[in-house]
Amino acid sequence: MGDDLEALKSETLVALQEAQDHSAWDAVRVGTLGKSGRLTRLLKELGKMDAEARRERGQALNRLRDELGKAVELRGAQIAAAELDARLKAERVDVTMPVAVQPAGLLHPILRTIEEMTAIFGAMGFAVADGPDIESQWHNFSALNTPDHHPARTEHDTFYLPPREDGEVERVLRTQTSGVQIRTMLTQEPPLRIIAPGRTYRADHDATHSPMFHQCEGLVVDKNITLGHLKGCVIEFLRVFFDKPNLPVRFRASYFPFTEPSMEVDIGWSRRSGEIGGGEDWLEVLGSGMVHPRVLANCGLDPAEWQGFAFGMGIERLTMLKHGIPDLRSFYESDLRWLRHYGFSALASANLAEGV
Repeated sequence: MGDDLEALKSETLVALQEAQDHSAWDAVRVGTLGKSGRLTRLLKELGKMDAEARRERGQALNRLRDELGKAVELRGAQIAAAELDARLKAERVDVTMPVAVQPAGLLHPILRTIEEMTAIFGAMGFAVADGPDIESQWHNFSALNTPDHHPARTEHDTFYLPPREDGEVERVLRTQTSGVQIRTMLTQEPPLRIIAPGRTYRADHDATHSPMFHQCEGLVVDKNITLGHLKGCVIEFLRVFFDKPNLPVRFRASYFPFTEPSMEVDIGWSRRSGEIGGGEDWLEVLGSGMVHPRVLANCGLDPAEWQGFAFGMGIERLTMLKHGIPDLRSFYESDLRWLRHYGFSALASANLAEGV
């Protein structure tokens, strides 16, 4: 190998060792082996030599090209490995560092109350039943012994949907979840024990009423069911829900077309302080009664063989009482500040002992 080739080899190897990044390495590679590189130019000069000299010179240049090519490739791999190692060190995650706290969503108080109700009644053996928000008048009114002239069937209280072209019966947005009770009695054999939480709709809107709200109704159908069973079930629920083992509960005679006898249920309450279970005042919280024989008959059940009781309560109302929420409309305003104050962790399960 001639002196000029030895010099080229030596200079290239030194330059490769001095290259510390991909850019410097690529400059050496292109300057030596590229289309205009030093070694490439020497190869192009072979055509000017005689045959013998061209053969010897060509062999030497080919050996040098192979040697420098391997050296360039090796140094490129070393630099790539070093750069990868440096990047991995720079991007290394310290698993001992505390993670940044991410904002977490909270359960809406209404959903929380439904979970609590489901847990409490579930411990009493109740199943959860569901039904459509759009009901026929028969399921929503007629089957429940509500006559045509009843005020609840007027357009001032009920949202009616226009009849469809196929002539289907007139439909309404359900005013109560009692239609779920009717559907359950029509499709399942007694004994029955269900609750039916869900959305309901009535034409009313103020600080204590909303055109859309939530109700939870309960139904028990079995043989030899008495008023004592109803009272025991309702009292147990209210005392667990409000976490008041000695909560005063009062039953008052009332009227509902679908129960006979009918009763409204009051709890002890202080009008002055708003404390549940304290004071000498009473606050109505739900309606109840023994299922009317006509309702049982409408669902194909013999009232002489089967008896039952039912109850219904406003979920928003109980939530407001339990958590001190003053305005019903705030439930639906989608105010994140309000939800952060009244919301609940999704990981906190309902506790039967405390109702929370």
